[in-house]
Amino acid sequence: MKIDGVFSGGGIKGFALIGAIQEIEKKGFQFERVAGTSAGSIVAALIAAGYGSHEIEQVLDDLDLTKFLDARKMIIPFPLAKWLFVYWKLGLYKGNELEKWIEEKLAAKGVRTFSDLPPQNLRIIASDLSNGRLMVLPDDLVRYGIPPESFSIAKAVRMSCSIPYFFEPVKLKSMDGVNVIVDGGVLSNFPMWLFDHENIQKVRPVIGIKLSADEYEHEKHKIKNAIQLFGALFETMKDAHDSRYVSRKHAKNIIFVPSEGALSIEFHLTNEKKQELFELGRESAKKFFKSWCY
Repeated sequence: MKIDGVFSGGGIKGFALIGAIQEIEKKGFQFERVAGTSAGSIVAALIAAGYGSHEIEQVLDDLDLTKFLDARKMIIPFPLAKWLFVYWKLGLYKGNELEKWIEEKLAAKGVRTFSDLPPQNLRIIASDLSNGRLMVLPDDLVRYGIPPESFSIAKAVRMSCSIPYFFEPVKLKSMDGVNVIVDGGVLSNFPMWLFDHENIQKVRPVIGIKLSADEYEHEKHKIKNAIQLFGALFETMKDAHDSRYVSRKHAKNIIFVPSEGALSIEFHLTNEKKQELFELGRESAKKFFKSWCY
């Protein structure tokens, strides 16, 4: 049976998405259209290109995540240099290796640009800070005078994964100049709204996978210093839009994966921790399917 899938952001915790997808495939479901933000955009792009969940698990299991930490070369001591990079380059790491890796994996399936996929088959969320608006890729590229069909999917994924201050933003040239694009999670970390609209008949069932325990059980932020304030600010921006949208009606179609034990930027993740996250996703999906009906 064909379904549409939506995958949330969550950085390194995204390994849990794969375990959940494996259970979805076990039930005989196949993804027709997929969408995602940040880590979810990586998974969505691989699925759209034709990767099965077990293939993705193998690809990620063999991956040395530290290769994505592509810091710029420096001639001054790193502790000082890294803060200069944040100031001048707006991020600690370039993000080139992440884009290169995604490009290679997609090319192995003969996929490079959005023209290599059926229309609306893949949609990716990014945040345009220059214009203060959410971007749905490839749809919104026409606003920038860019042909959507010829745009690199790997570039779109990199845009969606550009965690503020961690990876350098993507500078997108358009008719109006240069636009600074960052992680889609800043404005919509879980774009369930792309496929599941209130009071509109769905074309096919939609299943979302969200890296949180429950949409309605958000732990209260403790704010006692500037660092905690920034963390609470970012988390609120990341979740507020989607929390307002996801009603109890939509929540019944979401696999919630509690993933508090891993950090979003834990790039030195051990193989054991990867397997724990895979298994966490599987168990969360098994629990979901005990009560889900379509």
